[in-house]
Amino acid sequence: MRHGTTFGSLCVLAAALLWGTTGTAAALAPGVGPLAVGAAAMGVGGLLQAAAAHRGMRAHRAGLLAQWRTLAVSAAAVAVYPLAFYTSMRLAGVAVGTVVSIGSAPVAAALVERIVDRQPLSHRWALGAAAGLLGVLTLAVARAVDAGPAPGPGTAAGTHPALGIALGLAAGLTYALYSWGAARLMRRGLPSRPVMGAIFGLGGVLLLPVLLLTGGPIVAAGPHVAAVAYLAVVPMFLGYVLFGRGLGTVAASTATALSLLEPAVAAALAVLVLHERLPALGWAGMGILLAGLVVLTAPPRAPRLSARGSWGRAAP
Repeated sequence: MRHGTTFGSLCVLAAALLWGTTGTAAALAPGVGPLAVGAAAMGVGGLLQAAAAHRGMRAHRAGLLAQWRTLAVSAAAVAVYPLAFYTSMRLAGVAVGTVVSIGSAPVAAALVERIVDRQPLSHRWALGAAAGLLGVLTLAVARAVDAGPAPGPGTAAGTHPALGIALGLAAGLTYALYSWGAARLMRRGLPSRPVMGAIFGLGGVLLLPVLLLTGGPIVAAGPHVAAVAYLAVVPMFLGYVLFGRGLGTVAASTATALSLLEPAVAAALAVLVLHERLPALGWAGMGILLAGLVVLTAPPRAPRLSARGSWGRAAP
């Protein structure tokens, strides 16, 4: 089980690594608005997941239908999350929007698990999540102080910070909700692929009207098509396949805490690809964040059996 948890954690970290590329990719389509970016990336990515998992979804349709309430809540959260996330970055700025959205998700997931499933939270989770959140906040402060407000996808940022923060909190809650829902369905015996295919396929269907209303600028230029296609196939499709594998063995609260790697990857890519500067405080924040991830991913120490046959005491 410890090895399974470690593998699941690595899958979530790999997904967060891919998600960290979304900001740089969105910057390559400056003429596309945040609603169109979110609807296209998550909508098309979700439909791809459903297409890839259609056989498993048919085989497990009875089990999925039996959990239709959890499935419906998760799919609705999938549809709301990208719209709230990208619009939060537009209104509050990339740094603030990302920190509020990603940073609030572990706390929201922990509260959902505690209230709905009555799951206790470990001291190690609290330590790792706190370190990760502190690292993300430090990184965001460093970038904001050094570079000033950064533009969101397709528009200037920081025009309505209070509304942007509120939408960031909504994004964190919806991220936590669909992570919790997927993990709950898997704990009830359903495999990862049909669960993720059903949740994200339904979410993709819900996003199609938004895409039809706002997606005109995507097809107006070749770079826009390429950027959105990358977002849909790599971070959203492949990333969430990995995330689903991780949720099979890792609690939603831990998975959302591990996804705090995403802002660190986004900052590193901004330095390497977009040639932004990251001050020393930002690198310190990345170090704190990585330390928190080490705490969360390290396998728990098993109690040792002593020579006298008692647990927890070392043999002489």
